[in-house]
Amino acid sequence: MKALTTFSSPYFNSQVEKQWPQRFSLSIKPMHLRHSNGCKVRATLNTNSKSIEIPHQWYNLVADLSIKPPPPLNPETFEPIKPEDLSPLFPDELIRQEVTTDRFIDIPDEVVDVYKLWRPTPLIRAKRLEKLLDTPARIYYKYEGVSPAGSHKPNSAVPQAWYNLQEGVKNVVTETGAGQWGSALAFASSIFGLGCEVWQVRASYDSKPYRRLMMQTWGAKVHPSPSMITEAGQRILRHDPTSPGSLGIAISEAVEIAAKNPDTKYCLGSVLNHVLLHQTVIGEECIKQMEAIGETPDVIIGCTGGGSNFAGLSFPFIREKLNRKINPVIRAVEPTACPSLTKGIYAYDFGDTAGLTPLMKMHTLGHDFVPDPIHAGGLRYHGMAPLISHVYELGLVEAISIPQTECFQGAIQFARSEGLIPAPEPAHAIAATIREALHCRETGEAKVILTAMCGHGHFDLPAYEKYLQGNMVDLSFSEDRLKASHANIPQVTS
Repeated sequence: MKALTTFSSPYFNSQVEKQWPQRFSLSIKPMHLRHSNGCKVRATLNTNSKSIEIPHQWYNLVADLSIKPPPPLNPETFEPIKPEDLSPLFPDELIRQEVTTDRFIDIPDEVVDVYKLWRPTPLIRAKRLEKLLDTPARIYYKYEGVSPAGSHKPNSAVPQAWYNLQEGVKNVVTETGAGQWGSALAFASSIFGLGCEVWQVRASYDSKPYRRLMMQTWGAKVHPSPSMITEAGQRILRHDPTSPGSLGIAISEAVEIAAKNPDTKYCLGSVLNHVLLHQTVIGEECIKQMEAIGETPDVIIGCTGGGSNFAGLSFPFIREKLNRKINPVIRAVEPTACPSLTKGIYAYDFGDTAGLTPLMKMHTLGHDFVPDPIHAGGLRYHGMAPLISHVYELGLVEAISIPQTECFQGAIQFARSEGLIPAPEPAHAIAATIREALHCRETGEAKVILTAMCGHGHFDLPAYEKYLQGNMVDLSFSEDRLKASHANIPQVTS
């Protein structure tokens, strides 16, 4: 199949933006701030908690970067892609958000009305975990598992569904790894009356049947990926009939379907700029919540797969860091089985396995790299969001990788002290938080550690069972396998 230049990285440089017509200027209705439905800051040790309002704007980090991210390229010409290339996949309003350099974007009233079902989300001090670790550090976590879908993903699914509805779209298609994004889009589609079709990575489709049933309960059609429905899936299955799938493969299948059907648009749960933009409600709330209790984070930690959760928490804090108001260490945590930031190369590569997307400048393991089927299915992506890759290159964030057994050990400690069972994805952030807290115990530093608890693990209990029974192993890959994947990355000369 010929590559479709209809899928964008988050950013266009100023020269590219000049190609965009004036009609793409942002024109989103403002909304009025209202108090939430009773959700309060739960981080203090006393009863003087303050209610925090839902943010009325999303924050765009690109506006505050002196060095802008590289633009996505047409894989045939190696020229920056044009705005019309995106129209077959995305509604105009999301295209505007994808390329804007405006600092703040107003959130529509209709989106805020749905956000009120669970936002603002609580900021909680992990006092019992601190006691368990015997650390002088103060640990706080921003808990996104209170959403209907049980994760942070509806923060972007709701506006994506709403913008598609406004432009007369009938159906949306997407991919999902662990099932959190697919669940979120199925939920949002049911709210706004859209058809929804999801390609779920085969490894998670088989191991997490209740996520699939959750999507189906909200009316979505769910297919295992790779599937025989698409040309991209058929090619993979011919090569490997037992393929566990990957997010890159599932993206190829969803993009292919959207490109062939005029009444259908594609929705992405991570990587792109407009997705990271929507997730900044997390960090904007958290800044206010920490101010309300008189705390400033010294270390901010989040898990990274495609980057939506990490960006959502960290980007507003990076703004404050750039403005010299605070100076935290900001740390991304990824699985050792899929370490795009710590083992990948910073290069132009396809965002999917089949090569249907434009080329995006990102940290990548190679678009045909298929990670081993770790339990953190939401982190099994070969690349990293271009904007996160860019700020990593600028030195604004750092990255580490942690094996899954250490992550589940940390998750068990967290569950037995704090009561909440983390999803395998934020278990990576929890493991890194525990490392930092234990370091503070050794040094005597009373650091404030802020971590992203992006979802609960209620549908991941088979993975916990495997760990508790001693049957979980750490997965890795050979350097030869990585070199072979790197060799297939397109060669783009600047």
